[in-house]
Amino acid sequence: MPSQPAPRPAPATAPRFSVRLARHAGEVEAAQRLRYRVFVQELGSNGPMVDHAARLERDRFDGEFDHLLLWDEARTEADPRDAVVGAYRLLPPEGFARVGRYYSEDEYDLSVLKASGRRLLELGRSCLLPEYRGGTAMWHLWNALAAYVTEREIEVLFGVASFHGTDVEALAEPLSLLHHRHLAPEPLRVRAQPGHLQRMDLLEEARIDRRRAMLAVPSLIKAYLRLGGFVGEGAFVDHAFNTVDVCLILDTALMNERQRAIYAREAAT
Repeated sequence: MPSQPAPRPAPATAPRFSVRLARHAGEVEAAQRLRYRVFVQELGSNGPMVDHAARLERDRFDGEFDHLLLWDEARTEADPRDAVVGAYRLLPPEGFARVGRYYSEDEYDLSVLKASGRRLLELGRSCLLPEYRGGTAMWHLWNALAAYVTEREIEVLFGVASFHGTDVEALAEPLSLLHHRHLAPEPLRVRAQPGHLQRMDLLEEARIDRRRAMLAVPSLIKAYLRLGGFVGEGAFVDHAFNTVDVCLILDTALMNERQRAIYAREAAT
């Protein structure tokens, strides 16, 4: 779930949003085209998952995930697939049963979650076109995600989210804040894979300017924290994606009443 830069000017015409799961391979490819525009062209990602000739960002997991797509029906693009302006990639328990592993296991040891016996949902590849950031577009995706979680009786959501860039020292304050204030409890505390664990407690808590640090935390991560989410132990520096990743975990059973009301309201919207 890579982070995204600041919002851009709004679309020229008022958007008409709709959200649905991809229904066929062509719609999955629309998500891959969007991911190429955001992660590769805008954020500088590269590596074996990038097909520059076809202008797609894809991997072997795509066929087993559900792809939640945000469409702007007001767009009049030459290629109708470019009406997809936002996306989320979701792996429910049934998908995991077919694949046998999670995408984020390359970065994090998920043993505590997999041994919990609870219904898990892996989230990833969250993205929006620049002109749709900072408005209501992300809320449309979140509303649909909340409904998906309720319908499938998901208990724990997790996935990697990212800071742009790989300069860990420049991110010392926000990473340390996440470690000291939002570290997951032991039963949910996934850890970065041995040999790749980048410590997040780079500063003592007393040295952190909390307001400044929180301003440096990507909006997607802050949204999970507001809903009662946690982070796993250690970060992962992804040089191919040009990011520093943290693992987010959200246990719906630990959400307080206020957070639960927000989540339920989104599901009903």
